[in-house]
Amino acid sequence: MSLCLICAAELAQTVTWRSVFFLDKEETCCSECLDKFTLIEGPVCQTCGRPQADEQVCYDCERWQSDPEIGPVLTSNRSVYHYNDWMKDVIARYKYRGDAALVSVFQDSFRQAFLQHFKEAGLIVPVPLSSQRLYERGFNQALLLAELIGRPVLSPLNRKHLEKQSKKTREERLQSENVFFIETPSDILSKHILLIDDIYTTGTTIRHAANVLIQNGAKKVSSLTLVRG
Repeated sequence: MSLCLICAAELAQTVTWRSVFFLDKEETCCSECLDKFTLIEGPVCQTCGRPQADEQVCYDCERWQSDPEIGPVLTSNRSVYHYNDWMKDVIARYKYRGDAALVSVFQDSFRQAFLQHFKEAGLIVPVPLSSQRLYERGFNQALLLAELIGRPVLSPLNRKHLEKQSKKTREERLQSENVFFIETPSDILSKHILLIDDIYTTGTTIRHAANVLIQNGAKKVSSLTLVRG
Protein backbone atom coordinates (compact mmCIF):
# COMPACT_ATOMS: atom_id res chain seq x y z
CA MET A 1 0.00 0.00 0.00
CA SER A 2 1.35 3.43 -1.02
CA LEU A 3 0.49 6.61 0.86
CA CYS A 4 0.47 10.22 -0.28
CA LEU A 5 3.64 11.90 1.00
CA ILE A 6 1.70 15.03 1.93
CA CYS A 7 -1.62 13.93 3.47
CA ALA A 8 -0.89 10.20 4.03
CA ALA A 9 -4.06 9.14 2.18
CA GLU A 10 -3.91 5.77 0.47
CA LEU A 11 -3.04 6.09 -3.20
CA ALA A 12 -5.24 4.29 -5.68
CA GLN A 13 -3.35 1.57 -7.51
CA THR A 14 -4.17 0.73 -11.12
CA VAL A 15 -2.71 -2.65 -12.13
CA THR A 16 -1.50 -2.79 -15.73
CA TRP A 17 1.14 -4.82 -17.54
CA ARG A 18 3.44 -1.80 -17.29
CA SER A 19 3.01 -1.60 -13.54
CA VAL A 20 3.54 -5.36 -13.13
CA PHE A 21 6.96 -5.04 -14.77
CA PHE A 22 7.81 -1.78 -12.92
CA LEU A 23 7.69 0.36 -16.07
CA ASP A 24 5.33 2.95 -14.56
CA LYS A 25 6.67 5.53 -12.12
CA GLU A 26 5.31 5.02 -8.62
CA GLU A 27 2.90 7.76 -7.59
CA THR A 28 3.92 9.73 -4.49
CA CYS A 29 1.10 12.25 -4.12
CA CYS A 30 -2.68 12.06 -4.36
CA SER A 31 -4.63 14.09 -6.92
CA GLU A 32 -6.34 16.12 -4.19
CA CYS A 33 -2.99 17.41 -2.90
CA LEU A 34 -1.56 17.94 -6.39
CA ASP A 35 -4.57 20.05 -7.35
CA LYS A 36 -3.77 22.52 -4.55
CA PHE A 37 -0.49 23.52 -6.20
CA THR A 38 -0.79 26.33 -8.77
CA LEU A 39 1.41 26.20 -11.84
CA ILE A 40 2.69 29.47 -13.27
CA GLU A 41 1.05 29.89 -16.65
CA GLY A 42 0.52 32.79 -19.02
CA PRO A 43 2.70 35.88 -19.60
CA VAL A 44 5.74 36.41 -17.37
CA CYS A 45 8.62 38.87 -17.19
CA GLN A 46 11.05 37.67 -19.82
CA THR A 47 13.92 37.97 -17.34
CA CYS A 48 12.79 36.85 -13.88
CA GLY A 49 9.62 34.90 -14.74
CA ARG A 50 7.28 37.06 -12.63
CA PRO A 51 3.63 36.47 -13.66
CA GLN A 52 2.23 39.66 -15.17
CA ALA A 53 0.02 40.99 -17.96
CA ASP A 54 2.73 40.92 -20.65
CA GLU A 55 6.24 39.64 -21.32
CA GLN A 56 8.04 42.93 -20.87
CA VAL A 57 10.97 43.20 -18.46
CA CYS A 58 9.51 44.07 -15.04
CA TYR A 59 10.50 47.08 -12.95
CA ASP A 60 12.54 44.98 -10.48
CA CYS A 61 14.63 43.48 -13.28
CA GLU A 62 15.22 46.91 -14.82
CA ARG A 63 16.59 48.06 -11.46
CA TRP A 64 18.81 44.97 -11.20
CA GLN A 65 20.15 45.45 -14.72
CA SER A 66 21.11 49.05 -13.94
CA ASP A 67 22.81 48.11 -10.67
CA PRO A 68 26.53 48.97 -11.07
CA GLU A 69 27.68 45.96 -9.04
CA ILE A 70 25.33 43.32 -10.45
CA GLY A 71 24.03 44.38 -13.86
CA PRO A 72 22.53 41.83 -16.31
CA VAL A 73 24.32 38.77 -14.89
CA LEU A 74 21.16 36.64 -14.97
CA THR A 75 19.94 35.80 -18.46
CA SER A 76 16.58 34.44 -17.31
CA ASN A 77 14.78 32.73 -14.46
CA ARG A 78 11.75 30.51 -14.69
CA SER A 79 9.76 29.16 -11.75
CA VAL A 80 7.28 26.29 -11.74
CA TYR A 81 4.71 27.19 -9.05
CA HIS A 82 3.10 30.17 -7.36
CA TYR A 83 3.85 30.59 -3.66
CA ASN A 84 0.31 30.11 -2.36
CA ASP A 85 -0.56 29.13 1.24
CA TRP A 86 -0.56 25.43 0.36
CA MET A 87 2.91 25.61 -1.21
CA LYS A 88 4.14 27.64 1.76
CA ASP A 89 3.15 24.83 4.14
CA VAL A 90 4.67 22.12 1.94
CA ILE A 91 7.93 24.04 1.55
CA ALA A 92 8.10 24.48 5.33
CA ARG A 93 7.83 20.70 5.77
CA TYR A 94 10.38 20.05 3.04
CA LYS A 95 12.92 22.73 3.84
CA TYR A 96 12.66 23.43 7.56
CA ARG A 97 11.22 20.25 9.05
CA GLY A 98 13.45 17.81 7.21
CA ASP A 99 10.92 15.98 5.04
CA ALA A 100 13.34 15.51 2.14
CA ALA A 101 11.21 12.80 0.52
CA LEU A 102 8.69 15.47 -0.52
CA VAL A 103 11.00 16.47 -3.38
CA SER A 104 9.72 13.51 -5.39
CA VAL A 105 6.27 15.15 -5.56
CA PHE A 106 7.76 17.76 -7.90
CA GLN A 107 9.78 15.48 -10.16
CA ASP A 108 7.54 15.58 -13.24
CA SER A 109 6.75 19.30 -13.17
CA PHE A 110 10.33 20.36 -12.41
CA ARG A 111 11.84 18.19 -15.12
CA GLN A 112 9.22 19.36 -17.62
CA ALA A 113 10.08 23.01 -16.87
CA PHE A 114 13.76 22.23 -17.45
CA LEU A 115 13.05 20.58 -20.81
CA GLN A 116 10.80 23.45 -21.87
CA HIS A 117 13.16 26.30 -21.00
CA PHE A 118 16.72 25.14 -20.33
CA LYS A 119 17.53 21.82 -21.97
CA GLU A 120 20.50 23.44 -23.77
CA ALA A 121 22.20 24.41 -20.47
CA GLY A 122 25.71 23.05 -20.16
CA LEU A 123 26.01 22.68 -16.38
CA ILE A 124 23.45 22.17 -13.61
CA VAL A 125 24.54 23.98 -10.42
CA PRO A 126 22.49 23.98 -7.19
CA VAL A 127 22.63 27.05 -4.96
CA PRO A 128 24.65 25.83 -1.95
CA LEU A 129 24.04 26.08 1.78
CA SER A 130 26.77 27.09 4.19
CA SER A 131 28.45 24.14 5.89
CA GLN A 132 26.76 25.06 9.20
CA ARG A 133 23.30 25.30 7.61
CA LEU A 134 23.84 22.00 5.79
CA TYR A 135 24.76 20.35 9.10
CA GLU A 136 21.64 21.75 10.77
CA ARG A 137 19.27 20.77 7.95
CA GLY A 138 20.86 17.49 6.90
CA PHE A 139 20.41 18.06 3.16
CA ASN A 140 20.52 20.82 0.55
CA GLN A 141 17.02 21.29 -0.84
CA ALA A 142 18.39 22.87 -4.05
CA LEU A 143 20.65 19.87 -4.69
CA LEU A 144 17.72 17.46 -4.36
CA LEU A 145 15.77 19.53 -6.87
CA ALA A 146 18.74 19.60 -9.25
CA GLU A 147 18.96 15.82 -9.12
CA LEU A 148 15.34 15.54 -10.33
CA ILE A 149 16.44 16.80 -13.74
CA GLY A 150 18.48 13.69 -14.51
CA ARG A 151 21.61 15.49 -15.71
CA PRO A 152 25.06 15.58 -14.07
CA VAL A 153 25.21 18.13 -11.24
CA LEU A 154 28.26 20.28 -10.46
CA SER A 155 28.79 22.18 -7.20
CA PRO A 156 31.51 24.82 -7.74
CA LEU A 157 29.91 27.42 -5.46
CA ASN A 158 30.59 27.77 -1.74
CA ARG A 159 28.65 29.87 0.74
CA LYS A 160 29.61 31.81 3.85
CA HIS A 161 27.40 31.38 6.89
CA LEU A 162 25.18 34.36 7.70
CA GLU A 163 21.69 34.97 9.05
CA LYS A 164 18.90 33.07 7.28
CA GLN A 165 17.44 34.91 4.30
CA SER A 166 13.93 33.98 5.46
CA LYS A 167 14.39 36.15 8.57
CA LYS A 168 15.24 39.26 6.57
CA THR A 169 12.90 41.89 5.20
CA ARG A 170 12.74 42.51 1.47
CA GLU A 171 14.96 45.59 1.76
CA GLU A 172 17.48 43.73 3.92
CA ARG A 173 17.67 40.96 1.31
CA LEU A 174 18.23 43.44 -1.50
CA GLN A 175 21.06 45.10 0.44
CA SER A 176 22.72 41.93 1.74
CA GLU A 177 26.34 41.14 0.98
CA ASN A 178 27.34 38.48 -1.51
CA VAL A 179 27.97 35.27 0.45
CA PHE A 180 29.15 33.10 -2.46
CA PHE A 181 32.67 32.27 -3.58
CA ILE A 182 34.47 29.78 -5.83
CA GLU A 183 37.78 28.10 -5.06
CA THR A 184 38.38 26.23 -8.34
CA PRO A 185 36.68 27.99 -11.28
CA SER A 186 38.13 25.93 -14.14
CA ASP A 187 35.08 23.67 -14.51
CA ILE A 188 32.75 26.58 -15.33
CA LEU A 189 34.86 28.44 -17.89
CA SER A 190 32.85 29.48 -20.96
CA LYS A 191 29.86 27.34 -19.89
CA HIS A 192 26.12 28.08 -19.87
CA ILE A 193 25.16 27.40 -16.26
CA LEU A 194 21.70 26.70 -14.92
CA LEU A 195 21.35 27.57 -11.24
CA ILE A 196 18.77 25.58 -9.24
CA ASP A 197 17.05 26.83 -6.09
CA ASP A 198 13.76 26.32 -4.26
CA ILE A 199 12.35 29.85 -4.10
CA TYR A 200 12.87 33.04 -6.11
CA THR A 201 11.81 35.96 -3.90
CA THR A 202 13.69 39.19 -4.58
CA GLY A 203 16.26 37.63 -6.91
CA THR A 204 19.15 38.60 -4.65
CA THR A 205 20.41 35.08 -3.93
CA ILE A 206 20.23 33.96 -7.55
CA ARG A 207 21.90 37.11 -8.87
CA HIS A 208 24.66 37.07 -6.29
CA ALA A 209 25.45 33.47 -7.22
CA ALA A 210 25.27 34.32 -10.93
CA ASN A 211 27.57 37.29 -10.44
CA VAL A 212 30.26 35.13 -8.86
CA LEU A 213 29.94 32.57 -11.66
CA ILE A 214 30.25 35.23 -14.36
CA GLN A 215 33.23 36.82 -12.62
CA ASN A 216 34.92 33.43 -12.58
CA GLY A 217 34.51 32.74 -16.28
CA ALA A 218 31.00 31.41 -16.89
CA LYS A 219 29.64 32.46 -20.28
CA LYS A 220 25.95 32.65 -19.33
CA VAL A 221 23.85 32.01 -16.21
CA SER A 222 20.14 31.17 -16.06
CA SER A 223 18.10 29.80 -13.19
CA LEU A 224 15.21 27.43 -12.53
CA THR A 225 13.39 27.57 -9.21
CA LEU A 226 10.52 25.54 -7.86
CA VAL A 227 8.52 28.52 -6.55
CA ARG A 228 8.13 32.19 -7.46
CA GLY A 229 7.55 34.20 -4.29
